[in-house]
Amino acid sequence: MEQKIKRDGYIPLAYFKEALRSPLLFAIVTIGYIGMQIAQLIAPLYLRQIFNVLASRDTSSSTLQSILHIVVIIGVIYLIQWLSGRIGALAQMKIENRGMANLYRSSFEHLLRHSHEFFATQFAGTLTRRVGKYTQAFETIFDTIISSFLPTAIFVVGATVILYIHNPVLGIILGLWSVVFIIVQIFLSRLHRPRRLLRSENDSKMTGALADAISNHNTITLFAGVVDERTRFSGFVERWSKAQWNAWFFMSMIWGVQSFLMLSINIGLLYGAIIFWQRGELTIGDFIVIQTYLVGAFASLGSISFQLRGFYDALADAAEMSAILDQAHEIKDVRGAGNIHITSGNIVFSDVGFYFNEKNPVLKHFTLDVPGGQKIALVGHSGAGKSTVTKLLLRLFDVRSGTLVIDGQNILNVTQESLRRAIGFVPQEPILFHRSLMENIRYGRRNATDTEVYEAARKAHCHEFIQNLPEKYETFVGERGIKLSGGERQRIAIARAILKNAPILVLDEATSSLDSESESLIQDSLKILMEGKTVLVIAHRLSTIMNMDRIIVIDGGTIVADGTHEELLAKDGLYQKLWSIQAGGFIKDEDEEEDELQS
Repeated sequence: MEQKIKRDGYIPLAYFKEALRSPLLFAIVTIGYIGMQIAQLIAPLYLRQIFNVLASRDTSSSTLQSILHIVVIIGVIYLIQWLSGRIGALAQMKIENRGMANLYRSSFEHLLRHSHEFFATQFAGTLTRRVGKYTQAFETIFDTIISSFLPTAIFVVGATVILYIHNPVLGIILGLWSVVFIIVQIFLSRLHRPRRLLRSENDSKMTGALADAISNHNTITLFAGVVDERTRFSGFVERWSKAQWNAWFFMSMIWGVQSFLMLSINIGLLYGAIIFWQRGELTIGDFIVIQTYLVGAFASLGSISFQLRGFYDALADAAEMSAILDQAHEIKDVRGAGNIHITSGNIVFSDVGFYFNEKNPVLKHFTLDVPGGQKIALVGHSGAGKSTVTKLLLRLFDVRSGTLVIDGQNILNVTQESLRRAIGFVPQEPILFHRSLMENIRYGRRNATDTEVYEAARKAHCHEFIQNLPEKYETFVGERGIKLSGGERQRIAIARAILKNAPILVLDEATSSLDSESESLIQDSLKILMEGKTVLVIAHRLSTIMNMDRIIVIDGGTIVADGTHEELLAKDGLYQKLWSIQAGGFIKDEDEEEDELQS
């Protein structure tokens, strides 16, 4: 479900924290840009003196000496302006570089701590895009405030004050015009805000659709879906293009209003200056000062008008990710949660209830006691609740009612990290990192030695095929492990679990992707892996769980049968029906193989 975005127009608090993380650097940036603007304001006053002297047509050596002296002063002022700007810019780059790195890290960690349910409702491409835009928006916003808004405010206020000192009327006119200009700019930018936000949202959705299609390229190809996908993606592009055009068109209207206001003040002040010059109240030098300040003010305010476009776009970009960062994590450790301590591995579900929708519970009054070291299998129809049991154990979801206890410790009272370190998990469809095989296997225990990784790979019978690869254990497996077959990915996942060697083991149809020969080898490895552990196996192929200590039959979110393979077969129930269906298939397959061998 999409998180509703409400924060457009507000600078995220995290941006302020990053900007002020180093007060010294921030002070250097501020002082540097203030010094640069003060120098820019002072220089025209000395230029005024030069032009007033030139207007007097005095060519004496003393006058020339005076002009040269003023030129030296102006040169020093410009040097101070240059140094202040460079120092401020270097400090600014340091703040932005460090801030963006910190925002990338914090966004990454916050995202990963969201729940399984959160990621099930989000496009990976959209989230990736949002993190990138959120981080880059910090640079744009900080840039705009420090190197545009602050210098412009200093220059315009300073120019207004200096003009007021020389001619109160012209100073008041420039001051009032600047206030009007800024108010109009803010008003128009606020009207523009929804268009920017809509464009940003459509940009993220378009990126998400692109990533979704790329990650499902194989399915698109096999089902001849290129034309349909092109049509679907074109819809996202069309909505983005329309939003982009609307945002740009409105921005062009804003620029038109700004240009008109600038033209008006330029003509107005020039006309006023001529009148005061006629009265003898302004000199030629004053004209130069007025025009210099006007040009400077126009350049600064014009720059603001351009910068505001990027500024508000950055706010819109930041708003998308801010909505996610403001969203509380669904699964959280309680205050004071400690590490779980596994002694025997006894697991107890007591009257557990779970649902996504209260009207359709997934588990109802689910009670199960698994003694430490016992190996049980969970069987039942698809949707019966088998996978939910293991997800609750791993705290991918939290129980809605009842309790789930391991060795007397309620799992809600221990840290998620320690809980998951205590449980090994082999999924039905393992997904690998686009990293080396060594890194993928070592993910089970990050401090394992190479020798331990090799041993785990041998036990999982993947060492053999790895040795045949050109780069062996340094081979990169592609995104989601696409370069490997399903069976090879499964064996890597099993090697990872073997290396982890956790006291509790969950197998979600762990041999489903293996051929008969590989499955036989892996079953032997799993027997070694399961020794001394509490094991929960989700099984659809009942032939793989015949030797489990107990088989738990689940139907409609409740346990309907509990016993060994032989005990359950002796009863007229769901397990016997499932076994009869599958056993018929097994007998048929064996007869067909025998006929093929005889022929």
